[in-house]
Amino acid sequence: MSAERYTLLDGRVHVYRRENSRFWQCAIYLRGRNHRASTHQDRLDAALTVAREWALDRIAEDRLGSHSLRLNAAMAALPQPAPSSATAKTFKQAAEAFLAEYRVLTAGERNPRYVENKERHLKLYLLPFFGKRPVSEVTAGLIQQYRVARLGNTGGKRPARSTLHQETVTLRQVLKSANRHGWIAAVPDMSAPYKTSGKIAHRAWFSPEEYERLRAATDERARSPKRDRWRAECELFHDFVEFMANTGLRPDEAQRLEFRDVEIVMDGPTRQRILEIDVRGKRGVGFCKSTPDAVEPFERLLKRRGVPKPTDLIFGKIQRQLMNAVLDELGLKTDRDGNPRTAYSLRHTYICFRLLEGADIYQVAKNCRTSVEMIEKFYASHIKTRLDAAALNGRPQSRKAPSASKAPVNT
Repeated sequence: MSAERYTLLDGRVHVYRRENSRFWQCAIYLRGRNHRASTHQDRLDAALTVAREWALDRIAEDRLGSHSLRLNAAMAALPQPAPSSATAKTFKQAAEAFLAEYRVLTAGERNPRYVENKERHLKLYLLPFFGKRPVSEVTAGLIQQYRVARLGNTGGKRPARSTLHQETVTLRQVLKSANRHGWIAAVPDMSAPYKTSGKIAHRAWFSPEEYERLRAATDERARSPKRDRWRAECELFHDFVEFMANTGLRPDEAQRLEFRDVEIVMDGPTRQRILEIDVRGKRGVGFCKSTPDAVEPFERLLKRRGVPKPTDLIFGKIQRQLMNAVLDELGLKTDRDGNPRTAYSLRHTYICFRLLEGADIYQVAKNCRTSVEMIEKFYASHIKTRLDAAALNGRPQSRKAPSASKAPVNT
């Protein structure tokens, strides 16, 4: 009996199960090498989800490794540093000192993934370029050469502005650490020339009509899944969509959410039932109050789980493949500007809906654990109902000329 086989990502990923194994395997061919792994799943739908995410991780690692090689080549083309004294600290030594103190000082205050990103920026991009140079020779000119090398030698898609900004933040933190240790006299100017401000792009969200189509489609899948064994996943995904669009949580926050973090309460001012949520995300612990429409999907979750443990995850890993499948079927995978819609778009939808309804922008920012500046920059400037037509088009009352009977008479 031959192995069962399926493909993903336009045939690049192979998912198969050998006749003597209960688990599905996955494989992808990258840069002359075949990568294989077990999904540790015996159900096909779960195996396809795991295989897709595994393959995307391998593709990302392959691209990052390619970028590092190009940065090394760009570094080799630059003038090499002059020999320095034995006591001069290199950028690599400054980076190691920064990471050592950063891990200790931010323990428990920063998301571990955020700290890992610092290490990744250094390992893949900054150390290949600056590592062997004395930290005192990292000047504004050399930092600009790094930007040029990073943007001009990728051989593919340019890194996003936000990506390059995050790398620059890590670079600045290393140089500040070197300055505190007395290895450099001052931190060089790191401002990007020629660009004083970035393009303000509308974050992908669902308009009221589009959200209703998405909600109806996930509801239909929950009621009548394409295969009966997918029913549980489809019901969970439908509840996830409604829950996210009515709470404004980030996907990583929803992924960590436990049943003990959510409580159904009666809101005093509105006399409606809402959810009070303890949120654990990239900024530590925060709080959120949902709309009344978030209560029903949460109650459905409770009913299906029976009596869950307080520490049980509500959603767990995001069903990314199912999200993409539904959006592709509805033609909603991208917005009119070509921005891809993801689970994060449900948070953007929540914010835009609150602004459309005239909610106070400060309260929206506080409930979403972000700043008013971010709301104004990425959301409020695109909501047409926040513009007051009366204030924009109002005309001052014209002054009437005095009547003839009241005109002064010369005597």
